[in-house]
Amino acid sequence: MTGFSGVSSDDARVATALERLRSARGFIFDMDGTLVLGDRANHGLRPLPGAIAMLAWAASRGRPYVVFTNGTNRTPAHFARVLRAEGLDVPDDRMMTPASSAVVMFAKRGFKRVLVLGVSGLIDPLREAGIEVVLPATVTAGGPAAPSVDAVLVGWFREFTMEHLEAACHAVWAGAELYSASETPFFASAGGRALGTSRAICAMIRSITGCRLTITGKPSLSALRAAATRLSVPARHLVVVGDDPQLEVPMAHRGGALAVAVGTGLGGPDAYDHLPSHRQPHLHLRGIDELLALCQETRG
Repeated sequence: MTGFSGVSSDDARVATALERLRSARGFIFDMDGTLVLGDRANHGLRPLPGAIAMLAWAASRGRPYVVFTNGTNRTPAHFARVLRAEGLDVPDDRMMTPASSAVVMFAKRGFKRVLVLGVSGLIDPLREAGIEVVLPATVTAGGPAAPSVDAVLVGWFREFTMEHLEAACHAVWAGAELYSASETPFFASAGGRALGTSRAICAMIRSITGCRLTITGKPSLSALRAAATRLSVPARHLVVVGDDPQLEVPMAHRGGALAVAVGTGLGGPDAYDHLPSHRQPHLHLRGIDELLALCQETRG
């Protein structure tokens, strides 16, 4: 479905998408550009039209939801508090970041120690899960000796220096696996596209070491599965709603969820036109307010 409209010439496809929306058992909502917009430091978040009402509607119909942002400059609980202060009903346990899915991934792999290039929003959830966090400053203080860690995890980290790069590279050379919170270059802000950090930092590490990279946030299937587990709903019965062509729609397709794109962030009217039909969003809408209208129509 292309263009910002609830109507398409492909009536059969739209009818199928609306039927799936009608029978959906839960939602995964993106934050920036979907529910809210903030500044380039991810502060000053303000709800977009229909966002508050959309969450209220889902709650009133017993449809559980999580809000999943690729931002790691705050902890999930902190993000939830900020959203609640703006009128969005997001309990702490319904807010997820790449740190949330990283904890699940690391537990499955038996990782105990992780070198983190990030701030408290990435560090605290790992520590709360019992993972020992190694900070790059503690590594470089004694020279270039490689830290004994299972993984290097990179997130929001504007304080990044050459010393941090050196610590990460030595860890990778010693056998640590490289993980990134997000590989999208931008996120949506009220002033337009804002540059993230984890992709740029990981590009440097990979260029030097030649290592492989695993993404803990969107659009990884692991992120979708972590959210589905949080909701106790199979991924194929979920609706994934977002604005970034590189994140939410690809993630939804990977797990068989319903992909809903909105145009209030990074993805414009023609953002998906170059893709084959099976990779396009099932519904491409103007914003969360149009999704709310469709939900109200399909469920009465």
